[in-house]
Amino acid sequence: MGGRVATGTDRSIVAEGLARYFADTKAVDGVDLRVESGGIFGFLGPNGSGKTTTVKVLTTILAPTAGTARVAGFDVTKDQKKVRARIGVALQEVGLDSLMTAREMLTLQSRLFGASSIDASSKAERLLRAVGLDDVDRKKRVGEYSGGMRRRLDLALALVNDPDVLFLDEPTTGLDPASRMAIWEEVRRLNEDRGMTIFLTTQYLEEADKLAGEVAIIDRGKIVAQGSPGELKKQIGKEAVSLTFASPEQATRADAVVAPLCPARQLSGRELLCYFGAAADKLAGLVRALDEAGIGLEGLTMSEPTLDDVFLRATGQRMAVKAPGADKEATL
Repeated sequence: MGGRVATGTDRSIVAEGLARYFADTKAVDGVDLRVESGGIFGFLGPNGSGKTTTVKVLTTILAPTAGTARVAGFDVTKDQKKVRARIGVALQEVGLDSLMTAREMLTLQSRLFGASSIDASSKAERLLRAVGLDDVDRKKRVGEYSGGMRRRLDLALALVNDPDVLFLDEPTTGLDPASRMAIWEEVRRLNEDRGMTIFLTTQYLEEADKLAGEVAIIDRGKIVAQGSPGELKKQIGKEAVSLTFASPEQATRADAVVAPLCPARQLSGRELLCYFGAAADKLAGLVRALDEAGIGLEGLTMSEPTLDDVFLRATGQRMAVKAPGADKEATL
């Protein structure tokens, strides 16, 4: 990777052995990533997994302790200015000036990137149209914006320099369903119309499943699963059977009872998940074995594996994050 020369059209992200330590804490511990040019990449992980630290290293906010990374063809340590010129970044902790209007903020940001006054004003109007904020009262201050409007403005600000690679940190967290869908559509449009590479961190597995062509799951600083959503689901089986019990203790007993019948399984609280190539002909044997052991079932459901199952298998935990308006939990 070190001998690779940037071509000016490279929109990929490549990391090899990437690490970032804080004293004795290995926040990122030997991460290998390859994000192809022009794709949408979903990056998932529980709190404290190293997800945000990885993004900060890739966007030159933090220097790596070890390893290498290239973004848009440039080394994040040796070519920081070139990386920054080619990326757009919308991080959650970046604040918006509540006393300015959206047009003022976009114009100022554009001027900071070297645009003339006329060009900056024109770009501000174009970006406001792109994210659906062009019909907002011109005098309305950002402090009066709703959460969805602020997220759209975050996105517009990240696009000021016409980036090749866009980093979005949980862009829809806390938004209502309509606002979430609007952001999804804008992300798809940027990817399809501009060929922009998008690196998306998200709390919602549903979001990663719908938007990303490839996902990676990071846990305790290491990548524990990576591939397309479809590939990752197939790796754990074609069908999932969820067995629910009265208590975690009963579920643990059940885990030992069904082990010979269900080699691929995952225990989570009161729930035991079993994965099969074909589950229908296994159900009778599962129920019979539990009945003979005197373990009562409170619920049994069968479904196709989801990214929820992939995440649980990879990390041993759920992230119990529910998207606003969602009918069921999405877990990171």
